[in-house]
Amino acid sequence: MELARNGEVALAYDRTGPRDAETVVFVEGLGYGRWMWQFQRDPLSRDYDTIVFDNRGTGDSDAPAGPYTIAEMAGDLDAVLDHAGVDAAHVVGASMGGMIAQRYALDYDRALSLSLLCTSPGGEDAVPTPPETQEFMFDVPDDADEREAIRYKMTPALSDGFADEHTDLVERIVDWRLESDAPEDARNAQAAAVAGFDASDELDSLDVPAVVLHGTADRVLPVENAELLHELLPDSRLELFEDGPHLFFVERADDVTDRLQTFLADV
Repeated sequence: MELARNGEVALAYDRTGPRDAETVVFVEGLGYGRWMWQFQRDPLSRDYDTIVFDNRGTGDSDAPAGPYTIAEMAGDLDAVLDHAGVDAAHVVGASMGGMIAQRYALDYDRALSLSLLCTSPGGEDAVPTPPETQEFMFDVPDDADEREAIRYKMTPALSDGFADEHTDLVERIVDWRLESDAPEDARNAQAAAVAGFDASDELDSLDVPAVVLHGTADRVLPVENAELLHELLPDSRLELFEDGPHLFFVERADDVTDRLQTFLADV
Protein backbone atom coordinates (compact mmCIF):
# COMPACT_ATOMS: atom_id res chain seq x y z
CA MET A 1 0.00 0.00 0.00
CA GLU A 2 1.15 3.53 -0.80
CA LEU A 3 -0.18 6.91 0.27
CA ALA A 4 -0.87 9.91 -1.95
CA ARG A 5 -2.10 13.28 -0.70
CA ASN A 6 -4.67 15.73 -1.96
CA GLY A 7 -4.06 18.67 0.34
CA GLU A 8 -4.44 17.31 3.86
CA VAL A 9 -6.25 14.13 2.78
CA ALA A 10 -4.16 10.95 2.62
CA LEU A 11 -5.29 8.44 0.00
CA ALA A 12 -4.33 4.77 0.17
CA TYR A 13 -3.67 2.88 -3.05
CA ASP A 14 -1.94 -0.18 -4.36
CA ARG A 15 -0.52 -1.06 -7.72
CA THR A 16 0.16 -4.30 -9.56
CA GLY A 17 0.89 -5.49 -13.08
CA PRO A 18 3.64 -4.67 -15.59
CA ARG A 19 4.84 -1.10 -15.09
CA ASP A 20 5.71 -0.76 -18.80
CA ALA A 21 2.07 -1.43 -19.81
CA GLU A 22 -0.79 1.06 -20.08
CA THR A 23 -2.37 1.96 -16.75
CA VAL A 24 -5.93 1.12 -15.70
CA VAL A 25 -7.22 2.84 -12.55
CA PHE A 26 -10.38 1.64 -10.79
CA VAL A 27 -12.77 3.85 -8.78
CA GLU A 28 -15.27 2.34 -6.32
CA GLY A 29 -18.86 3.00 -5.45
CA LEU A 30 -20.38 4.66 -2.41
CA GLY A 31 -18.95 3.37 0.85
CA TYR A 32 -16.95 0.52 -0.72
CA GLY A 33 -13.23 -0.09 -0.33
CA ARG A 34 -10.79 -1.11 -3.01
CA TRP A 35 -11.57 -4.82 -2.57
CA MET A 36 -14.57 -4.14 -4.82
CA TRP A 37 -12.53 -4.37 -8.01
CA GLN A 38 -10.63 -7.61 -7.37
CA PHE A 39 -12.91 -9.54 -9.73
CA GLN A 40 -11.79 -7.40 -12.67
CA ARG A 41 -8.47 -6.04 -11.41
CA ASP A 42 -6.72 -9.39 -10.91
CA PRO A 43 -7.18 -10.69 -14.48
CA LEU A 44 -6.48 -7.27 -16.04
CA SER A 45 -3.22 -7.06 -14.10
CA ARG A 46 -1.76 -9.70 -16.39
CA ASP A 47 -1.69 -7.19 -19.25
CA TYR A 48 -2.05 -3.77 -17.62
CA ASP A 49 -0.48 -1.70 -14.87
CA THR A 50 -3.44 -1.48 -12.48
CA ILE A 51 -4.14 0.90 -9.61
CA VAL A 52 -6.94 0.74 -7.04
CA PHE A 53 -7.39 3.28 -4.26
CA ASP A 54 -9.74 3.94 -1.36
CA ASN A 55 -11.94 6.98 -1.90
CA ARG A 56 -11.79 9.59 0.85
CA GLY A 57 -13.80 8.34 3.78
CA THR A 58 -13.17 4.68 3.00
CA GLY A 59 -10.73 1.92 3.96
CA ASP A 60 -7.19 3.09 4.62
CA SER A 61 -7.74 6.62 3.26
CA ASP A 62 -8.49 9.60 5.49
CA ALA A 63 -12.09 10.45 6.34
CA PRO A 64 -12.30 14.25 6.57
CA ALA A 65 -15.49 15.93 7.67
CA GLY A 66 -18.10 16.17 4.94
CA PRO A 67 -20.03 16.77 2.90
CA TYR A 68 -17.82 15.78 -0.03
CA THR A 69 -18.17 16.67 -3.69
CA ILE A 70 -17.53 14.56 -6.76
CA ALA A 71 -15.09 17.25 -7.92
CA GLU A 72 -13.05 16.82 -4.72
CA MET A 73 -12.99 13.09 -5.24
CA ALA A 74 -11.88 13.50 -8.84
CA GLY A 75 -9.05 15.59 -7.41
CA ASP A 76 -8.21 12.65 -5.16
CA LEU A 77 -7.94 10.40 -8.22
CA ASP A 78 -5.59 12.87 -9.88
CA ALA A 79 -3.45 13.03 -6.73
CA VAL A 80 -3.13 9.23 -6.75
CA LEU A 81 -2.08 9.12 -10.42
CA ASP A 82 0.33 11.99 -9.89
CA HIS A 83 1.92 10.26 -6.91
CA ALA A 84 2.21 7.05 -8.94
CA GLY A 85 3.90 8.95 -11.77
CA VAL A 86 1.17 8.06 -14.27
CA ASP A 87 0.67 10.53 -17.12
CA ALA A 88 -2.30 8.77 -18.73
CA ALA A 89 -4.73 6.08 -17.62
CA HIS A 90 -7.85 4.21 -18.62
CA VAL A 91 -10.40 5.06 -15.91
CA VAL A 92 -12.91 2.43 -14.78
CA GLY A 93 -15.63 3.56 -12.37
CA ALA A 94 -18.79 2.00 -10.98
CA SER A 95 -21.79 3.78 -9.46
CA MET A 96 -20.35 6.77 -7.54
CA GLY A 97 -17.00 5.80 -9.04
CA GLY A 98 -18.48 6.27 -12.49
CA MET A 99 -19.49 9.79 -11.52
CA ILE A 100 -15.96 10.48 -10.30
CA ALA A 101 -14.62 9.11 -13.59
CA GLN A 102 -16.83 11.46 -15.62
CA ARG A 103 -15.81 14.47 -13.55
CA TYR A 104 -12.19 13.43 -13.82
CA ALA A 105 -12.27 13.24 -17.61
CA LEU A 106 -13.92 16.67 -17.73
CA ASP A 107 -11.55 18.40 -15.31
CA TYR A 108 -8.19 16.70 -15.97
CA ASP A 109 -6.23 15.53 -18.99
CA ARG A 110 -4.92 12.09 -17.98
CA ALA A 111 -7.95 9.97 -19.02
CA LEU A 112 -7.32 7.76 -22.06
CA SER A 113 -10.78 6.17 -21.92
CA LEU A 114 -13.77 5.75 -19.63
CA SER A 115 -15.47 2.52 -18.59
CA LEU A 116 -18.66 3.53 -16.77
CA LEU A 117 -20.53 0.82 -14.88
CA CYS A 118 -23.98 1.11 -13.28
CA THR A 119 -23.74 4.89 -13.03
CA SER A 120 -25.50 8.10 -14.07
CA PRO A 121 -24.72 11.51 -15.57
CA GLY A 122 -26.90 13.22 -12.97
CA GLY A 123 -29.14 16.12 -13.89
CA GLU A 124 -32.88 16.53 -14.23
CA ASP A 125 -33.25 13.76 -16.81
CA ALA A 126 -31.49 11.14 -14.69
CA VAL A 127 -33.62 8.49 -13.01
CA PRO A 128 -33.00 8.65 -9.25
CA THR A 129 -32.54 5.78 -6.84
CA PRO A 130 -36.05 4.52 -6.00
CA PRO A 131 -37.29 5.30 -2.45
CA GLU A 132 -37.62 1.62 -1.57
CA THR A 133 -33.95 1.10 -2.45
CA GLN A 134 -32.89 4.11 -0.39
CA GLU A 135 -34.68 2.60 2.60
CA PHE A 136 -32.48 -0.49 2.32
CA MET A 137 -29.35 1.61 1.90
CA PHE A 138 -29.87 4.10 4.72
CA ASP A 139 -32.61 2.82 7.09
CA VAL A 140 -31.17 -0.38 8.54
CA PRO A 141 -33.34 -1.99 11.26
CA ASP A 142 -32.22 -0.95 14.74
CA ASP A 143 -31.88 -4.53 15.94
CA ALA A 144 -29.53 -5.62 13.11
CA ASP A 145 -25.97 -6.50 14.06
CA GLU A 146 -23.02 -5.38 11.89
CA ARG A 147 -23.14 -8.36 9.53
CA GLU A 148 -26.92 -8.25 9.22
CA ALA A 149 -26.78 -4.52 8.48
CA ILE A 150 -24.36 -5.03 5.58
CA ARG A 151 -26.43 -7.86 4.12
CA TYR A 152 -29.54 -5.69 4.45
CA LYS A 153 -27.91 -2.75 2.67
CA MET A 154 -26.76 -5.03 -0.16
CA THR A 155 -30.22 -6.52 -0.79
CA PRO A 156 -31.33 -4.25 -3.67
CA ALA A 157 -27.86 -4.36 -5.28
CA LEU A 158 -27.99 -8.13 -5.79
CA SER A 159 -30.30 -10.35 -7.81
CA ASP A 160 -33.08 -12.03 -5.87
CA GLY A 161 -31.80 -15.34 -4.55
CA PHE A 162 -28.11 -14.64 -5.27
CA ALA A 163 -27.15 -14.33 -1.60
CA ASP A 164 -28.80 -17.65 -0.76
CA GLU A 165 -27.16 -19.41 -3.69
CA HIS A 166 -23.67 -17.96 -3.09
CA THR A 167 -23.41 -17.89 0.70
CA ASP A 168 -19.62 -18.21 0.86
CA LEU A 169 -19.01 -15.34 -1.56
CA VAL A 170 -21.49 -13.05 0.16
CA GLU A 171 -19.96 -13.80 3.56
CA ARG A 172 -16.50 -12.97 2.20
CA ILE A 173 -17.87 -9.69 0.87
CA VAL A 174 -19.37 -8.96 4.29
CA ASP A 175 -15.95 -9.60 5.84
CA TRP A 176 -14.26 -7.23 3.38
CA ARG A 177 -16.89 -4.58 3.99
CA LEU A 178 -16.57 -4.86 7.76
CA GLU A 179 -12.87 -4.23 7.33
CA SER A 180 -13.02 -1.29 4.94
CA ASP A 181 -16.49 0.24 4.54
CA ALA A 182 -16.85 3.96 5.11
CA PRO A 183 -18.14 4.77 8.61
CA GLU A 184 -21.59 6.33 8.76
CA ASP A 185 -20.46 9.98 8.73
CA ALA A 186 -18.15 9.45 5.75
CA ARG A 187 -20.77 7.38 3.93
CA ASN A 188 -23.25 10.22 4.33
CA ALA A 189 -20.58 12.66 3.11
CA GLN A 190 -20.11 10.52 -0.02
CA ALA A 191 -23.88 10.29 -0.46
CA ALA A 192 -24.03 14.10 -0.44
CA ALA A 193 -21.48 14.12 -3.27
CA VAL A 194 -23.63 11.74 -5.30
CA ALA A 195 -26.76 13.81 -4.65
CA GLY A 196 -25.02 16.97 -5.87
CA PHE A 197 -23.51 15.47 -9.02
CA ASP A 198 -24.59 16.70 -12.46
CA ALA A 199 -22.37 16.43 -15.53
CA SER A 200 -25.22 16.15 -18.02
CA ASP A 201 -24.63 19.54 -19.67
CA GLU A 202 -20.88 18.95 -20.10
CA LEU A 203 -20.49 15.41 -21.41
CA ASP A 204 -20.87 16.38 -25.06
CA SER A 205 -17.45 18.06 -24.76
CA LEU A 206 -15.62 14.81 -23.94
CA ASP A 207 -13.49 13.38 -26.73
CA VAL A 208 -12.32 10.20 -24.98
CA PRO A 209 -13.81 6.83 -25.98
CA ALA A 210 -16.20 5.36 -23.43
CA VAL A 211 -18.06 2.14 -22.78
CA VAL A 212 -21.24 2.17 -20.69
CA LEU A 213 -22.02 -1.13 -18.96
CA HIS A 214 -25.24 -1.60 -17.00
CA GLY A 215 -27.61 -4.30 -15.77
CA THR A 216 -31.17 -4.04 -17.02
CA ALA A 217 -32.53 -4.99 -13.57
CA ASP A 218 -30.51 -2.41 -11.60
CA ARG A 219 -32.61 -1.31 -8.61
CA VAL A 220 -30.07 1.25 -7.36
CA LEU A 221 -29.43 3.33 -10.49
CA PRO A 222 -32.01 2.23 -13.08
CA VAL A 223 -30.84 1.29 -16.58
CA GLU A 224 -32.36 4.41 -18.13
CA ASN A 225 -29.33 6.26 -16.77
CA ALA A 226 -27.04 4.15 -18.95
CA GLU A 227 -29.09 4.95 -22.01
CA LEU A 228 -28.93 8.66 -21.14
CA LEU A 229 -25.16 8.48 -20.65
CA HIS A 230 -24.74 6.78 -24.01
CA GLU A 231 -26.76 9.53 -25.70
CA LEU A 232 -24.75 12.31 -24.04
CA LEU A 233 -21.25 10.93 -24.66
CA PRO A 234 -19.98 11.65 -28.19
CA ASP A 235 -17.85 8.50 -28.50
CA SER A 236 -19.48 5.70 -26.54
CA ARG A 237 -20.77 2.19 -26.83
CA LEU A 238 -23.59 0.80 -24.69
CA GLU A 239 -23.51 -2.79 -23.45
CA LEU A 240 -26.43 -4.02 -21.35
CA PHE A 241 -26.51 -7.12 -19.16
CA GLU A 242 -29.97 -8.67 -19.30
CA ASP A 243 -31.46 -9.00 -15.80
CA GLY A 244 -28.18 -7.78 -14.30
CA PRO A 245 -28.42 -6.06 -10.88
CA HIS A 246 -26.39 -3.11 -9.61
CA LEU A 247 -23.52 -5.39 -8.60
CA PHE A 248 -23.55 -7.16 -11.96
CA PHE A 249 -19.74 -6.88 -12.08
CA VAL A 250 -19.67 -9.21 -9.04
CA GLU A 251 -22.41 -11.58 -10.13
CA ARG A 252 -21.15 -11.77 -13.73
CA ALA A 253 -17.52 -11.00 -13.08
CA ASP A 254 -16.00 -12.99 -15.95
CA ASP A 255 -18.36 -11.54 -18.55
CA VAL A 256 -17.74 -7.98 -17.36
CA THR A 257 -13.98 -8.55 -17.38
CA ASP A 258 -14.18 -9.88 -20.94
CA ARG A 259 -16.10 -6.78 -22.05
CA LEU A 260 -13.58 -4.49 -20.39
CA GLN A 261 -10.64 -6.32 -21.97
CA THR A 262 -12.25 -6.09 -25.40
CA PHE A 263 -12.92 -2.37 -25.01
CA LEU A 264 -9.44 -1.59 -23.70
CA ALA A 265 -7.84 -3.55 -26.53
CA ASP A 266 -9.91 -1.59 -29.06
CA VAL A 267 -8.91 1.83 -27.71
